[in-house]
Amino acid sequence: MVYKILRYVIALLVGIMGYMLTDNFMPVWEPIIDVKFWTMGFFGISIIKILALALGGLIGALIGFVIALPIINQGLKLARRIESLLSRVPNQELMAGTAGLLFGLIIANLIGLAFYRVPIIGSYIPIILSAIFGYIGMRLASRKGPELYANWLQSRTVAKDKKKDVVPKDSEQAAIPVISEFESVSVAKLLDTSVIIDGRIAELCETGFLEGPLVVPLFVLEELQHISDSADVLKRNRGRRGLDILQSMQQKEIIAIKVIADDFEDITEVDSKLMRLALDKKWKIVTNDFNLNKVASLQGIEVLNLNDLANALKPAMIPGEWIRVQVIKEGKEDNQGVAYLDDGTMIVIENGAQYVDTAIDVMVTSVLQTSAGRMIFARAKGTKE
Repeated sequence: MVYKILRYVIALLVGIMGYMLTDNFMPVWEPIIDVKFWTMGFFGISIIKILALALGGLIGALIGFVIALPIINQGLKLARRIESLLSRVPNQELMAGTAGLLFGLIIANLIGLAFYRVPIIGSYIPIILSAIFGYIGMRLASRKGPELYANWLQSRTVAKDKKKDVVPKDSEQAAIPVISEFESVSVAKLLDTSVIIDGRIAELCETGFLEGPLVVPLFVLEELQHISDSADVLKRNRGRRGLDILQSMQQKEIIAIKVIADDFEDITEVDSKLMRLALDKKWKIVTNDFNLNKVASLQGIEVLNLNDLANALKPAMIPGEWIRVQVIKEGKEDNQGVAYLDDGTMIVIENGAQYVDTAIDVMVTSVLQTSAGRMIFARAKGTKE
């Protein structure tokens, strides 16, 4: 229905244009047709003029009706493209860019008033200035606007915190704020899917070692939901565990957790979206993913890897130290045995294959430490119990 109405409106507008064009060219056609009958008319308008105007309007309407459909289709395609481009822009940047555009246009028009009296080019200078200042205002505001807004919010937060720290000496004296020289504003931290499913982030927040706010993008929640709906039982359980952990952290209110809708339609990978968001907002990423850790670090993003933290808290093993372990199975290489510490650290034991299912004393020969975990190499030096 809307398409039909638009088509008729376009046909009417083009028909009016045809009528006006015919009327403007009538002085050219009247001398050519010199028939007395045709020059007769009503109310001072000749019959030939009436017929010409009607014919011009009819031809214009027919042309408008024919070209209306392609015009409508192209207009809808352009509108969808503009909508798609604007949907990729974060709300803060869109609002800041619009405000910057209006501010630039106002400045351009104020400057352009001084050039109106300039001969020939005076009327065109405001148009050129509007294009230049509008573009500059939009670009500057979209780039710096969100940053200035974030700084303003941080300054307000600091001011409120300072007011809360006011300690009155007595009822007569004014309150004096207690301000620490080490006071700082905590940087937001992005959580990826792996660290949510892992679950240790909740226990870490309960200890108070991690400061908020913790930010969970909507595309991370969507990935968790997709994993929760998986046909694979293991994946489904992991996804539901991650959602349960997030819900538990929000209910306990130990640390501020925010869900944001920022997304990047031109990027499909969740890890790539996280890194793009961290770069744009200058936030940190909390993860357990070894590959994400490496790629983000190469891009200059600060990464908090829980595996690194867990490895740092494990007891140090020094080469030459003796420990007692239970050999669980044979290793990949000949005559190797494999054991595990209580924290899950794997121990590869040379000449340990013969001691499977036996507790023995081994001597640490070397320790391999990476973000993926820790591995200890040892040499068997005991006997079966």
